[in-house]
Amino acid sequence: MLSKLYIENIAVIEKTEIDFQSGFNVLTGETGAGKSIIIDAITAVLGRRTSRELVRTGADSAFVSATFTSPGRETLRVLSELGIELSDGELLLEREFTLSGKNNCKINGRPANIATLRQVSASLINIHGQHESYELMSPDLHINYIDAYGGHSELLENYREVYGEYKEISRILSGKESDERERLRRADLLRFQVEELESADISVGEYETLTSERNILLNATKLRELLSTSLFYLNGDSGEISGAVSLASESSDSLSCAAGLMPELEELSQRLTSAFYELEDISSEVSRTADNIESDPMRLEDVEQRLDLLTKLMKKYAPTEEEILDYLSSIKEELETLESYAEDREQLIIKQQEKYREAMRIATELSHVRRTSAHNFSSEVMERMRLLDMPSAVFEVYQENTDLAENGIDKIEFLVSTNAGEPVKPVAKVASGGELSRMMLSVKTVLSESDPTDTLIFDEVDSGISGSAAQRVGNALFDVSKSSQVLCVTHLPQIAAMAQTHYLIKKSELNGRTFTDVTPLDREGRIGELSRIIGGEKLTDASKKYAEELLSVHS
Repeated sequence: MLSKLYIENIAVIEKTEIDFQSGFNVLTGETGAGKSIIIDAITAVLGRRTSRELVRTGADSAFVSATFTSPGRETLRVLSELGIELSDGELLLEREFTLSGKNNCKINGRPANIATLRQVSASLINIHGQHESYELMSPDLHINYIDAYGGHSELLENYREVYGEYKEISRILSGKESDERERLRRADLLRFQVEELESADISVGEYETLTSERNILLNATKLRELLSTSLFYLNGDSGEISGAVSLASESSDSLSCAAGLMPELEELSQRLTSAFYELEDISSEVSRTADNIESDPMRLEDVEQRLDLLTKLMKKYAPTEEEILDYLSSIKEELETLESYAEDREQLIIKQQEKYREAMRIATELSHVRRTSAHNFSSEVMERMRLLDMPSAVFEVYQENTDLAENGIDKIEFLVSTNAGEPVKPVAKVASGGELSRMMLSVKTVLSESDPTDTLIFDEVDSGISGSAAQRVGNALFDVSKSSQVLCVTHLPQIAAMAQTHYLIKKSELNGRTFTDVTPLDREGRIGELSRIIGGEKLTDASKKYAEELLSVHS
């Protein structure tokens, strides 16, 4: 249950801490005192969407923390999956949000994101606000109530998985059918490209090699002249003029002899000998290279044509040989897929039919269990509506089969008659605001028994009712509080008097600023607050006496 709520800088609340109790808790106060802000703070710490406008004027950020004692089995399961341990049997959720939109969340002191906060808090608190009554007027949402009541989540999840596969195959098939002309056009283009690239027989590094060869062929005459000059200086003219190689040889011989007389010259002699061998090797390489250089106009033309082809292909497909070959591989695979269309289509149709049959089987099973759940649900809701001062109410769940859809093959809508002798009609065409509130409370009460939540919050669900109906709503809330902690924001004395713990939300002004405080009331405080609710700001002996009577009945 929610045992402690701390709020800082949210709207008119500068700072407050509330210690909630088990059982039935009510919060009352004047209009505008900040009752709804308490609910807003709770929704914020549960990880739900908040507005930066909640941050108190003059503050940069707002902070909420909630302490839960002895959380239920489902919450413990989620915490275990997340690797989060309780601290002395307690769970602490914290959230700070700023004007800039940033969030800082923690779970038992560990940093967490908003999604994790929502995941952990999903089974901690269920908030039923006045606006939820209007969900009853939205037929599309009614099926969710039946599934929640019947516990169909696993079966529904299995169905949606299969249905999703069926829809995806259908989408692919639809695309294949509608894009037949595009498929043929694309296949023709890919065939041409594959043929063009395969006939080119490109190899990696070819462009660079051919470019180098073209440079040599274009400059063959000049290269031979330069190499011939180099050889002259290396080898001389085989006559009177000696070249660098022969001079180095003679110099090496002389230095070697000198080293025999002066050992310190041995290293220089070896270096010079190595230089001689290097020059001799260079001379041989230059000579071989010069012998291999020839002017070949026909080869030059072939190289130019090949380079021209490679340049065009690189501009058309990709800037390198590697990327062109990768592209060729990908389009060959795509072409194979397009050409095997008929076979693929046949297989897809078979898969589509299989998935349809499987989805229909699960949807039919789901429809059967929904029918049973709907019958039991309508009986329980109608029983509770009659307990809430609607003795002639008839509540039915209309169910009809449809084509396969996201939720199966069922269309479900709640029908109601609130007056004796009147036929049942859709909720939106029959129920008044007060009747909607009582109907919603009946629905939520039934759901809370089938899927208990640690804490239930009812935010002014008593809107539009009074008198005996209010008394019965209070009884219903009290009954729910026997199995779950109940927090109720109310403006009716009959309901407030039934609570086991009563909190007063009061607004005050100081130095031109508005402040809201939350105070637990003792018996005298409750008598005063109930008197205010009954008779307004001016307390009378009659209102006080009535307040005492209400408390006496429920104490």
